[in-house]
Amino acid sequence: MRLFRRGPKRDGRDAPRDPAFSFFSVDEGAWFRSQVREAFAEQGLELTVYADMVSDSAGRQFGLANLAAVCHNDHRGPRVWGELARQHAGMVLRTMDGPSALDTLPPEQIRAQLYPRVISGDGLDPQTFAYARSVAPGLYEVLALDLPESVMMLTDEALEPLGQVQQLRDRAMRNLKDLPVEGRETVKDSGGMRFEVVLGDSFYTASRVLALESVVRQVTGQHLTADGALVAMPFRHQLAFHVIRDTTMIPSLNAMASFAASGYADTPGAISPYVYWWRGGTLTQLSDEDEDGEGLRIVVGDEFQELLERLVEREPPPA
Repeated sequence: MRLFRRGPKRDGRDAPRDPAFSFFSVDEGAWFRSQVREAFAEQGLELTVYADMVSDSAGRQFGLANLAAVCHNDHRGPRVWGELARQHAGMVLRTMDGPSALDTLPPEQIRAQLYPRVISGDGLDPQTFAYARSVAPGLYEVLALDLPESVMMLTDEALEPLGQVQQLRDRAMRNLKDLPVEGRETVKDSGGMRFEVVLGDSFYTASRVLALESVVRQVTGQHLTADGALVAMPFRHQLAFHVIRDTTMIPSLNAMASFAASGYADTPGAISPYVYWWRGGTLTQLSDEDEDGEGLRIVVGDEFQELLERLVEREPPPA
């Protein structure tokens, strides 16, 4: 898995852009959708293709955003989009057409495969996921069942026969804390900027922000202080953090803001392009788009400003 993504050589940005997925040119978008149509046809399913989704004759709809992002980010380029589409079509149809894991797995196994997952609120139906917990503006925690080929986000109806939501969440959090750290990178420079990035194939890598204290201990062997940490979850396979101890937090905040925005763009499983202040399990957003939408700005409240001033005052004067 790449920490910083470098895309394949494809149509230049001066080529007309696809109306649904701007990382594709018009021609690339047409090729992508033709590969999706062909992949589902090989599974015996004829589709009606729209800009950002496809549907079959039974009215089932399949979104294309994640698959499009997977294709866009594959360094091998358009020559493998057909292969990726076939893998996706097979997985989707096996999941949809097979018996539900909720009906075939014993309750204890379901609980053993239960994880909390942080997701963007875009498209989250509050009627279906009334139990979802807000963790930051636009971000929610839901419970998900981890399966060999997919992740099933569990609705209110699915959770009801399994027990009380709080008990299920407690079990899911224990499962999350038991996950191994698949990989880590340290991003730093000579000016004191430094942050750690946990990365892995697990769909719950970014969601480990919910158990940040245990992740920090696993990765650094240190403990969080009362001042907390800076965190970023650009997409499901990355979690970045900087433990706040001194004024190196200032250059680290600026670097993490750029890192989060870059990692969020055009990725499957995108979560948030922003940096947050984690303190006692609460997330406060620190970065945002500037007013013209062309760049980033740092926005801090009174409490974070007080923290900055305290760190600066504590810093010894230069020799």
